Amino acid sequence: MPSSQAKIRQIDQSTFPPSSQSSVVEGEVTTTVRVVRLLITGLVLAAVVAGIVRGLTTPDSGGGAVVSGLFLTQVALAAVLILLGGFVEGLGFGLSLGTNWPYTSNIWVLLIQGDPEAAHRIVATLVGLIAIALVALDPGSLTISGLVLIVVTALFGVGTLHVLAGRLPSIVHGVHGLLAYGVFLCYLCTLYVPGVDFWDYVGDTTALHALLLAVFLGGVTTGQRGFGQAIGAFDVPRRLSQWAVLVHVGSALGVVATLGWLMPAYPVAFYVSVSQVLVGFLLFHAVNLRPKNPGILVAFHQGMVLAITLAIVSAWH
Repeated sequence: MPSSQAKIRQIDQSTFPPSSQSSVVEGEVTTTVRVVRLLITGLVLAAVVAGIVRGLTTPDSGGGAVVSGLFLTQVALAAVLILLGGFVEGLGFGLSLGTNWPYTSNIWVLLIQGDPEAAHRIVATLVGLIAIALVALDPGSLTISGLVLIVVTALFGVGTLHVLAGRLPSIVHGVHGLLAYGVFLCYLCTLYVPGVDFWDYVGDTTALHALLLAVFLGGVTTGQRGFGQAIGAFDVPRRLSQWAVLVHVGSALGVVATLGWLMPAYPVAFYVSVSQVLVGFLLFHAVNLRPKNPGILVAFHQGMVLAITLAIVSAWH
C-alpha cells in the first residue's frame, strides 16, 4: 500500500461478522502523526502524574485524597480527549477504524503506530473507568452526572462515525461535541466551583450558553461537510455545508459579543475568543485546501475553545 495516500479497504469477514462490516479510510502515518502520538502520550502521563501529586499533597486523607487526585486527572483527560478529536479530524483519521465501535482486533497495534482515532477510543475508555471509580468512591450528583454524560457522549460518538459515513444527520455530530464539552465542564467544576450544583451553575452562567451553542454548531458544521469534503469558498451560501459555516460564524461572533457585554468579568476569555474567530477563518481555508487532512489547526481550534471554557469557569467567584 502506498504510504503517501489514504486508501479505502474493506474489513475482513474473519474480523467482524458481515452485519458489522464497514469501509475503513486509512490515514497516512506521517512525521506529524508520530509527533502527535508523542504529544498525546506525554499529556496522558502528565494528567496521571498531576492527579497522583494532588492526591499526595491535598489536605484530605484516605479516600478523599484519592478522589481529589482522580478529579484532576479526569479534567485533564477530558481535555486531552477533545484535543484528540481535533487531531483525528485534522489528520484524516475520522474513519480509520471504520464505523465499528468501540474497538477492532488490532487497535493496540494501530495505537502504537500513532493512529489518533485508536488513541481517542483508548483514552475515552480510561475516562469512563475513572468516572465509574469516582461514582463508587464519592457517589453524588456531580459524579453521577459526569458518568451519565460520558455514557451518552460515547453513544453519540458511535453516531458521529455514521455521520462521517453519510448515514446520519450532522446534528448528531454537533450533539456529540456539545456533550464532550459537558463532560469537561462537569469535572472542571470540581476544581473551581466545588459544592455548587453543576446544572444550576451551567444554567446561571450566560457566557457558557453562548460558548456551548458555538461548540454545537461547530460540530454540526463538521458533520455537514462530511468526511474529506471541502466546503468551498462562497460569497452567498448555496449548499447546506456553507449555510452551516455561516451560522457557526454568527455563533462565534455571538461568543465575542456576549463576553464583551459581560466585561470585565471574563477578560481572558474575551481576548481568546477574539483570536479564535481569526483562527476559525484560517481553519475554513485549510479545510478547503486540504479537505481530507486540514492539519493540526483543527486541534488548535479545539484547544482555544478549551482555553475559553477554562477562563470562564476559573473566573467564577
